[in-house]
Amino acid sequence: MSEYDQRTAGRDEGPGRDFAECRPLLFTIAYQILGSAVDAEDVVQDSYLRWHAVRREQVEHPRAYLVRTVTRQALNHLRAARRRREDYVGQWLPEPVRTAPDVGEDAELAESVSMAMLLVLETLGPDERVVFVMREVFGYPHAEVAEMVGKSQAAVRQIAHRARDHVQARRKRYSPDPATAREVVDRFLRAAGTGDVEGLMSLMAPDVVHISDGGGRAAAALHPVSGRQQVARFIAGIARTTNLGANAERTSCNAMPALLLRTPDTLDSVLVFEIDEGLIHGMYAVRNPEKLGGALVPRRLARTGEQV
Repeated sequence: MSEYDQRTAGRDEGPGRDFAECRPLLFTIAYQILGSAVDAEDVVQDSYLRWHAVRREQVEHPRAYLVRTVTRQALNHLRAARRRREDYVGQWLPEPVRTAPDVGEDAELAESVSMAMLLVLETLGPDERVVFVMREVFGYPHAEVAEMVGKSQAAVRQIAHRARDHVQARRKRYSPDPATAREVVDRFLRAAGTGDVEGLMSLMAPDVVHISDGGGRAAAALHPVSGRQQVARFIAGIARTTNLGANAERTSCNAMPALLLRTPDTLDSVLVFEIDEGLIHGMYAVRNPEKLGGALVPRRLARTGEQV
């Protein structure tokens, strides 16, 4: 049990309750800023310790205080993480998080935590990313965002405009139908299981891209694989050696259809699909064992919190 869980277990009122009511929102903010569930959890835990130490009567609006604290801590964490990622082996992907079906009911939330959007956010500088997330995703006024990042309102407005233009030029907008997505994943598993290259190709968009992340700790392609024929052959080759699909669990990660691929002893990888109009446009294979913990248990995400 984490320190947060130990401290708040059984509490029905007071700071523990206030924090618990905001926790899904706080984690979602930190995750969208960092792209890592592990790092986001560290930020949330650290913010809880700060919250626990503050005198309750000094805080007029607990949710605002907590959001500001988490945002500042996440920004500091992001600056340090960017330096570490420069030495990352191979392709870096966001850490997948297992999401409940209701996340997909909030279209804006679903898009904001998708692999495609998180990869676009990786192309922003730390300040730009935080400003974009807090302004465009969570809807905080420029004045509040300025206080969070320690800049003037004028500077935040300029950063927000620049970041919004940057994201708009690169974002992908998909509106997958859940039933169609499930059918495509089922057909993908059948084709992959038999090594049916033509069958795999029929499920893929011409410009499909497959990105693998092993982090130097698991076998993975060092560069993206592009094009339906190349990706289909790549998948068929993997299936021949790993019996892909034999231990596959269908689920949802980052509000996208996904497969948990297991060995007899452990979770081997998470494969997340970008599907639109019945075709696979992107596949994200996370194999780095340090990034798989977030896919084991469904996690609550939220764009709003209880007003406390």
